[in-house]
Amino acid sequence: MTAIQFPNSSDAQQWQKSTLPHLGLVCITVNQQVRFRTITRTRYLKLSLAQRETTLRELYQHNLQRLDGALSFCQENNIQLYRLSSALFPLSDMEDEIGATILEEMSADLGKIGQRAQALGIRMVLHPDQYVVLSSDSAEVVQTSIKILERHARTLDLLNLPQSPWSAMNIHGGKSQRPDRLVGVISDLPATIKNRLTFENDEYAYSGDEILAVCQRARVPMVFDAHHHICHENLDSYDRPSVASMFYAARETWENPDWQLVHISNGETAFNDRKHSNLITAMPHVFHEAPWIEVEAKHKEEAIAHLRSWWLMENNEK
Repeated sequence: MTAIQFPNSSDAQQWQKSTLPHLGLVCITVNQQVRFRTITRTRYLKLSLAQRETTLRELYQHNLQRLDGALSFCQENNIQLYRLSSALFPLSDMEDEIGATILEEMSADLGKIGQRAQALGIRMVLHPDQYVVLSSDSAEVVQTSIKILERHARTLDLLNLPQSPWSAMNIHGGKSQRPDRLVGVISDLPATIKNRLTFENDEYAYSGDEILAVCQRARVPMVFDAHHHICHENLDSYDRPSVASMFYAARETWENPDWQLVHISNGETAFNDRKHSNLITAMPHVFHEAPWIEVEAKHKEEAIAHLRSWWLMENNEK
């Protein structure tokens, strides 16, 4: 594998001495080194039961090997935060339970991956897909959302990852203006979910202040997304006072502040553009105090390298 390139060797040595912030890789690499296979529900349902089992078993084994490769990539490139793909084991929550059964049979192999991540000091987190809406008015949608979270939580258990926000399952608030509904649902969640659950502010439904209030009431950590915040509030800089205020307020929701997780992205065509840019060229100054930062940029590992070349250097020069 090719390591991320630093501007020069002295920069690499300087970065390696730095312990914080940790910049995280989100799911895949822009090159082909960290990629996973999937299957659509439509295609899956056309298969016989025997074909479903064969197909999913081969796919899961392939993706588990690629996950091991992702850990190797992170190790080689000094990345200590990795977001698992929510589609790592597709259709494992199907009613036929074929995928779920296969994962249980692969438990020893999954456990070795999690143990390796912990031995390497690589923190693994997860962001379930948009269909998880715990604040929905529909009881069926809520139950489906909980089922999805249960499947993800079981996968994290099989990976031998701790039942704590260290292995965060991060989601959005969902349907707007439903904080009471959301808090009520959270309170009834199984411990395997609730102990890992974190909530993130978004551009539309739940502002930083609104999701903060939910997190405070439900006693779950808040993941502060700076770009969502500036889009929601229509700000022209990451260094407006409310950005730092939200960062510090979110930190208070983490029982262990050293585990605080935040997100960063930049607008593609303008500062407030909701679409993500290829690289990160603007950062909140307060994020120098962030322990863990997921880098949500299209060019993935290249964006991490770019941040190391200028922004982390500023941190080290303090």
